[in-house]
Amino acid sequence: MHPTKISETLSIAGQPALTDFEKLAAQGFKAIINNRPDGEEAGQPGSAAERKAAEDAGMAYSFIPVTGPTITEADVAAFGAAVARASGPVFAHCKSGTRALTLHVLGEVLAGRLSADAIVGFGQTLGFDLAGARAWLDRHAVGAPQVTGFYEPRSGSIQYVVTDPATKICAIIDPVLDYDEKSCATATTQADTILAFVREKGLRVDWILDTHPHADHFSAAQYLKSKTGARTAIGAQVVAVQKLWKDLYNLPDLATDGSQWDRLLAHGERFRLGSLEVSVLFSPGHTLASITYVIGDAAFVHDTLFMPDSGTARADFPGGSARALWASIQAILAMPDETRLFTGHDYQPHGRAPRWESTVGQQKLTNPHVAGEDEASFVALRQARDKTLPMPKLILHALQVNIRGGRLPEPEANGRRYLKIPLDAFTGAAWDETAS
Repeated sequence: MHPTKISETLSIAGQPALTDFEKLAAQGFKAIINNRPDGEEAGQPGSAAERKAAEDAGMAYSFIPVTGPTITEADVAAFGAAVARASGPVFAHCKSGTRALTLHVLGEVLAGRLSADAIVGFGQTLGFDLAGARAWLDRHAVGAPQVTGFYEPRSGSIQYVVTDPATKICAIIDPVLDYDEKSCATATTQADTILAFVREKGLRVDWILDTHPHADHFSAAQYLKSKTGARTAIGAQVVAVQKLWKDLYNLPDLATDGSQWDRLLAHGERFRLGSLEVSVLFSPGHTLASITYVIGDAAFVHDTLFMPDSGTARADFPGGSARALWASIQAILAMPDETRLFTGHDYQPHGRAPRWESTVGQQKLTNPHVAGEDEASFVALRQARDKTLPMPKLILHALQVNIRGGRLPEPEANGRRYLKIPLDAFTGAAWDETAS
C-alpha cells in the first residue's frame, strides 16, 4: 500500500489491510473513506471491519461505495463532504484508487476548481486512467433535466429541484417541512435551504410537485408556494386518500375534492417545465394516489423503488397494495434502461452515505425485490416484510397536514395550532412488538 498524495488533505490508494490502519493513523491520517462495495472480491475486509479498525485507530470513517458506471452526484457530494469534515488528512481507497480519485476530480470540476478538459492529463501525471471521469462529465453535460437532491436525515427523505437548463425554470418535488415530534415544533430549515439554492442558481420555480401524501414527514408545499408563487400539483387519486383519512381523523369540514392543490394530475397527463415535457405515470401500491413524474431521461419514482441495495417500499398503509406496487414497478422498469430513477427515501443500508439516483438497468439487474422475482413471489416477499415493520412514527401527525396540501391546522381561539391524533387507530403497538 503506497498512498498517492493528491492534496494537503487527500491521499488515495488501493485496498489497505486492516493491520495498516494503525500505521495510517501514525502517519497522521484522521479519516478513512472506503469507496468499495462490500463483496467485490474474496478476502476483502468489508465496511464493518474497516469501520472498527478505523475507530480503534482513532480515525473517522465514511462508507461511500461506488462502481464506475453507477457514480452519481450524490456520491460526489458525499465524498467532498467527508473530506471537508475531517479534522486532518484523509485516506481514501477503493480497489486501485481510481474510483476515489474519480470522485475527487468530479467534485473539483463541478465546483469550478478544475477544467473538465484537464482531468485525463491530471490522472496520467498520477498514474491513473480518468477517462471514465471525463465520460461521466460528458453525459452529465448533455443530461436534461438537471437534478439536485436534498437529503433530509430525520426521515431519510430526498427533496428534488429539477431544472430545465435551457430556461432556468425549475420544479420542486416532495419538499419537507421540519417537524420535531417531541417538542411538536415546526420549522422551515429544509425548505429555506432549497430556496437559497434556487436564488443562488438564478432559477424560477414554476411547480411544486407532490408524488403522494407522505406518512413520515410534513409537506412544505404551501410554504414554498407562499414564497415563490409556484403552482402546486399532485395525482388525481389524492381524493380517495382524503376520503379515507377524513373519516379516520373525523374532519367533517375537510374538502375531499383535491382543491388544496392548484392542479390534479391524471395518468398520462402532460404539462411543461420550461422547454421540457413532464408526463405523469400513475404508480399506486405504496399509497392509493402515488404518481411518478417523468421528465426527459429522469423519472421521480417516490416510494416504489428504493436504491438497488434497499429493495422496494412498503405497501401496508391504508389503501396500499403489494400487487398494485408490483404492477407500478413493472411500468417503471419498462422505460429505457438508461432512464435515471430518483427515489423518495434512502435509509443508508450498512452505514453507507445517502444515495438516491439509479437507472432502470441497474434496478432490473441488482434490486433483490425485482431481479428474478415474479408477481406472486414479490407479493409474498413484500407482505412478509411489511408485517415486521412498525408504523411510521409520524404517520398520524403528518397525514392530517399532507391531505391538506401541506397546510397546518388553522389556529384556534388562542392563536395556537393543534394536531388531532386518533387513539387506537392502528394495531402494532410497541408492546405488541416487544411481546412477539
